[in-house]
Amino acid sequence: MSDVLLQTQGLGVSFGGVHAVHAVDFQLQRGEVRCLIGPNGAGKSTFFKMLSGQLRPSRGEIHFKGKPLRGLATHEVARLGIGIKTQVPSVFEGLDVMENLLLAAERRADGNASSIAAHVLAEIGLDAVAHTPVNVLAHGQRQWVELGMILASRPELVLLDEPAAGMTHQEVRKTAELIAAINRHSTVVVVEHDMEFIRMIAGRITVFNQGEVLAEGSFDEIMAHAEVRAAYLGKQGESHARSA
Repeated sequence: MSDVLLQTQGLGVSFGGVHAVHAVDFQLQRGEVRCLIGPNGAGKSTFFKMLSGQLRPSRGEIHFKGKPLRGLATHEVARLGIGIKTQVPSVFEGLDVMENLLLAAERRADGNASSIAAHVLAEIGLDAVAHTPVNVLAHGQRQWVELGMILASRPELVLLDEPAAGMTHQEVRKTAELIAAINRHSTVVVVEHDMEFIRMIAGRITVFNQGEVLAEGSFDEIMAHAEVRAAYLGKQGESHARSA
């Protein structure tokens, strides 16, 4: 079995005469946590939306386990074993935390849904609000419920769009722990801009610039990349590079 789980070839999209993403060649190995970074307008979020089926590419190909994804809608991508989390939590608002986890666990065929949901509930640390409707939870708790649903369903690939956005430092640390738990069973791609959070989770980083891949490497390699620091990370990147 190939170690390449997801691959793009010449992937790009244009809006009118504007090339938002040019022709990106990208490979993701099984078991990775890959972070996509870059400034606003760099193309990372647009690239993510093409992977997840939210945006149809203008050119190029996407393959998941050797099978084409281009042109599939988000729900069709999800059916192939890809978990997708956008910036807005996608949960069942009228159901409580445990009911959301149970629905996710029922997608798996390797165990009892009730025991899976109970285990995940403890892992995300929301036992105290197990029977609380999700729509009354705080922002961070709602994000953890969705990450818990991913844990419960155990997809082969997980695509996360800024999972730590709007969280406190303590919540960010817990979110990093949950992503590590997801990564025990799933390959993960994360779009993120918080470099401290990226330091916590990333195995490898892909840097986007003007719709193209500028650099790839470990956190330390990216922090030492002068062009990356100058063009994207600015003073924040220089500070992290000195402390890395």
